[in-house]
Amino acid sequence: MQPTQNLEQDTIAKIFDAHLAMISNNVKAWADLLAEDAIVEFPYASALGAPQRLEGKEAIYNHVQAAISQMQNLTFTNVRKYITLNPNVLLAEVHGEAIISTTCRHYQQDYVMRMETKDGLIVHYREYWNPAPVMDAWGDTPNFSAQ
Repeated sequence: MQPTQNLEQDTIAKIFDAHLAMISNNVKAWADLLAEDAIVEFPYASALGAPQRLEGKEAIYNHVQAAISQMQNLTFTNVRKYITLNPNVLLAEVHGEAIISTTCRHYQQDYVMRMETKDGLIVHYREYWNPAPVMDAWGDTPNFSAQ
């Protein structure tokens, strides 16, 4: 039998894998991974006029759905997961690519992600990314509103 910490680490790793798989294909199913009072943060988003912090499942879903709906063939590669001393926290590095439907430009981004879970749901998620590739792909004034 595995120690509890290893089981919790396996669980968060599986939740992270589901996060990557679902966000590009089914945002509604992805939102089911979130706790009702979840918090999602994009620390560099204010450089683009987008919110840095979203609170609550509905607000997070609406924002993410609007952004993801503009990304065709979103894929993630070079996934590296790092288990922390806290079994409910996982860090990751990921490369993402897509075609932006509003500009037909190729988008490439390297992300650093921090995910925290409780009771099998995401309670806090922080995603670091560079605003420059976003502006290159979406244009000088990205619009992350529902299209």
